[in-house]
Amino acid sequence: MYFDFSALPAQTQYNLLTATVTPRPIAWVTTRSADGVVNAAPYSFFNVMGHQPPTVALGMMRHARGSLKDTAANILENGEFVVNLVPESLVTQMNQTCADYPSAVNELEQAGLKSLPARHVRPPLIQGCPVSLECVSIASVITGPHQTVVIGRVLAAHIDDAVVLDPSQGFVDAPKLGLISRMHGGGWYARSTDLFQLARPLDAALKPEMTTE
Repeated sequence: MYFDFSALPAQTQYNLLTATVTPRPIAWVTTRSADGVVNAAPYSFFNVMGHQPPTVALGMMRHARGSLKDTAANILENGEFVVNLVPESLVTQMNQTCADYPSAVNELEQAGLKSLPARHVRPPLIQGCPVSLECVSIASVITGPHQTVVIGRVLAAHIDDAVVLDPSQGFVDAPKLGLISRMHGGGWYARSTDLFQLARPLDAALKPEMTTE
């Protein structure tokens, strides 16, 4: 079936995109306001965009009432944020930080979470997340009246020692991270446990072998 997005309501466009572009990694973003209030919120319009320089992108929607959400407001104000990746063990707490709290409320405290200091930016890391990326904004693009895309440069990564296989080469035991991802609407998520491996061909005439885990 063909869908002309220019003729569809915004909610229908959202439904189509979020139901088909899956799974999506989740950025559990921490920021800090000018008043020092820590904010935490999960975003699945997120991914890595490159490594020279290491770059991530966040797509952030406005409130229904039109104002910027706290994460976007804080990043645009001071240019700093931390992307924490979400393990299944913290999925309940992550979901709690989705709630629409007032700007003066620290979502980490509401979810019973502890934080750790970052080295290069003011927003903290979320304790218990196996990966946290310290980032600074290098560009922001207003892509519509209700959304902004922030492109950030990754200054540093904090990765749980237990999953680092070879620090000199950056090899990590990815399955051991136990990360979850976002699926379609209605609160559906996916685990990263049903995996298969496909070797990249060295020559177009070669057929790669597939293995499963």
